[in-house]
Amino acid sequence: MKKILVITGGSRGIGAATARLGAASGYTVCINYRQNEAAALAVVEQINHAGGEAIAVAGDVGSEADVLRLFEQVDQTLGPVTALVNNAGILEGQMHVEQMDAARLSRVLATNVIGSFLCAREAIRRMSTHHGGQGGAIVNVSSIASRLGAPNEYVDYAAAKGAIDSFTIGLAKEVAAEGIRVNAVRPGVIYTEIHTSGGEPDRVERVKASVPMQRGGEAEEVARAVLWLLSDDASYSTGTLLDVTGGR
Repeated sequence: MKKILVITGGSRGIGAATARLGAASGYTVCINYRQNEAAALAVVEQINHAGGEAIAVAGDVGSEADVLRLFEQVDQTLGPVTALVNNAGILEGQMHVEQMDAARLSRVLATNVIGSFLCAREAIRRMSTHHGGQGGAIVNVSSIASRLGAPNEYVDYAAAKGAIDSFTIGLAKEVAAEGIRVNAVRPGVIYTEIHTSGGEPDRVERVKASVPMQRGGEAEEVARAVLWLLSDDASYSTGTLLDVTGGR
């Protein structure tokens, strides 16, 4: 059976690393992106140049219409999805809760939580043995912030990732008998561009001393955990929250 992997937010950071490693592991890859077409196409080119197969599809995962279009395009171009990585995520400027308005909260929750629900829904409709599918695997990208809370910086982001942890556990139990495994990785401080969105591009350098391994992580280190959870090597793992944090 052809292995088809959809990665949301796949144009950079953990998503791009997962796309490259997924292609090297035999997946045909769909890279979803919201705005940065050039970055997404660059990852596609890297994969195709290495002998893999990949496409890029634009869409905001917080938009139900965009999610429907994403999966319909994958159906038409590649075939039914067999693996999903809910990686798309945003954070906003560092801020105390007392300063946050509803618009900010809506943006953060739409991408980080609602998007994961919508994409999982569409994947399940195609993967589930109850719907005639062949089964599959979903990996949600959470964050160690869900356990630490991100005080004084991103409590809203941490709360959204806490929702992803609960979503992972509940959905795993819900679809376990339908041939679908659902797990999550919880990265720690990783060298990616997301820190720039929060207003502190060098945040990893500031906080890495709090990590027992005394360093930040690389996107590829998270990607390897994601690919393991997608693989048959993790065939009896579902509802798992796998920390990739350097011991933090």
